[in-house]
Amino acid sequence: MRRTGITRTMLMWGRRNRKKLFLLAAFAIGYIIFHRNTVNDLGGAAVKRGVDGKEHLVQGDELERLKKPVYEKPPLDLNNLGEMGTPVKLNLEGEEKKKEEESIKKHQINIYVSEKISLHRRLPERWNPLCKQKQYDYRSLPTTSVVIAFYNEAWSTLLRTVHSVLETSPDILLREVILVDDYSDREHLKQPLEEYISSLRKVRLVRARKREGLVRARLLGASTAMGDVLTFLDCHCESHEGWLEPLLERIKEEETAVVCPVIDVIDWNTFQYLGNPGEPQIGGFDWRLVFTWHVVPEREQKLRRSPIDVIRSPTMAGGLFAVSKKYFEYLGTYDTGMEVWGGENLEFSFRIWQCGGSLEIHPCSHVGHVFPKQAPYSRSKALANSVRAAEVWMGSYKELYYHRNPHARLEPFGDVTERIKLKEKLGCKDFKWYLENIYPDIHVPEDRPGLFGMLQNKGMVNYCFDYNPPNNQNIAGQRVLLYHCHGMGQNQFFEYSTYNEIRYNTREPAGCVAVNSGTDYLTMQPCRKTAQAVPEDQKFTLREDSTLYHIQTKKCVQAVNKSYKGSPAPVLQPCTDSDLQKWFFQERT
Repeated sequence: MRRTGITRTMLMWGRRNRKKLFLLAAFAIGYIIFHRNTVNDLGGAAVKRGVDGKEHLVQGDELERLKKPVYEKPPLDLNNLGEMGTPVKLNLEGEEKKKEEESIKKHQINIYVSEKISLHRRLPERWNPLCKQKQYDYRSLPTTSVVIAFYNEAWSTLLRTVHSVLETSPDILLREVILVDDYSDREHLKQPLEEYISSLRKVRLVRARKREGLVRARLLGASTAMGDVLTFLDCHCESHEGWLEPLLERIKEEETAVVCPVIDVIDWNTFQYLGNPGEPQIGGFDWRLVFTWHVVPEREQKLRRSPIDVIRSPTMAGGLFAVSKKYFEYLGTYDTGMEVWGGENLEFSFRIWQCGGSLEIHPCSHVGHVFPKQAPYSRSKALANSVRAAEVWMGSYKELYYHRNPHARLEPFGDVTERIKLKEKLGCKDFKWYLENIYPDIHVPEDRPGLFGMLQNKGMVNYCFDYNPPNNQNIAGQRVLLYHCHGMGQNQFFEYSTYNEIRYNTREPAGCVAVNSGTDYLTMQPCRKTAQAVPEDQKFTLREDSTLYHIQTKKCVQAVNKSYKGSPAPVLQPCTDSDLQKWFFQERT
């Protein structure tokens, strides 16, 4: 029988060395058993890569050292207002109430309340429990520069953002925090801010010499960044425990992935942290080129092996994301022809997907964001920014946008020659590919000539179908009215489809005009989904004599003055030859 290497060694050593060999073998067996048990129980452990290139287990004190943030949070005091994300509700009167109202008017955020909350407050856990079990090879993850642009931001919300990043980001991964002042004119953001951050490790302040807007301000910060990954945050955020590692790990796995955290809402009035550990939503858009949120479709769920796998998203909200610095530069960074903010998120989303990258949301990365009551400064340039996105990336589909925003055709949008050259240089796919492969859930309107635009009445001159949804999240439920035709699209834009629907499809998902059972007035209900049959109460025929015939009730739509709360509205009546029952579409060009 062939002898093993160990047996040959034993013979060479002889009888005097057998005792040493037995001790060596016992040690080896013990190590194997210990190593196997430790690998099987990964709690409190991470992976370490040695100089040999192999992965080794890191645990205990070394793991805690690798995870250690730049600064530790102060001890928890549940008596502090807003601690653990609880709402702050103050019963104010007189002068204090006036101060609160003034702070809201100035910032569109309740800064009076914000100033009562610690800059170092802790947040409740709002992630999937599986996220806490994830282990990271800290030494092999890329480093990041966190870029935070601001303009006239309040002291407390800005510095809470900074401290939150410093106190939740592993020191080994955070290269720096770059604050970019976009030419603020408020005194507290001048010398006082410089003095405050001078004592903070890894925090730098960069100042613009003129008002640049979000896009160019962020690029100013990115141009000085030294990290491998650029992580952009808004200036009124709070980071959840473990927010950074998932973003960096995903970019390490796939450099062309642009990864967003789950954006948890922080109430602008009470500062309550409203994050939840459930399934995050993904980004979309409607044909006005307005960003929208949607539930994750079934086809995307099937691509995931675990509830904490990344989720592909057609678009991003824009304020919070991480991207490889090299890949960001390869993609052409931001479109610097865009002014202030608005529209840049959709432009970048289209470019990522059409030019070979992927846009994803990571369920294990959560960042809280204060959504102001309304935009604290003008968004007058948002329309021009959207036009730039449409002109460069949408091809012939840009007409669907212009039909719903007729005034956009007249908007000056600058020169996009270089952006089109970039598109050609990168070999980017067209918008049809994007719609079919990345966002097949959006309904693409037909917009047949003469069958879209303002739906105008012949007898009640210059009156058109008009609809205002209850809110941006719920399109259905209200009555359709008649209002003076304004030619601006939006709430007066309708389309007659080949399926006999009257679609209100400036928004996504679209609404369809319907007649509730037992009534004669028109309401808005959700349109059918693709491949579903059209509900009977939503079927209309636009006949050759211009009457709008409701198939189910066999009645015609008539313009009636003072029909609903003193306002004119379309209602069903027995069909006649009256001009009040004659309708035609009018497109503003």
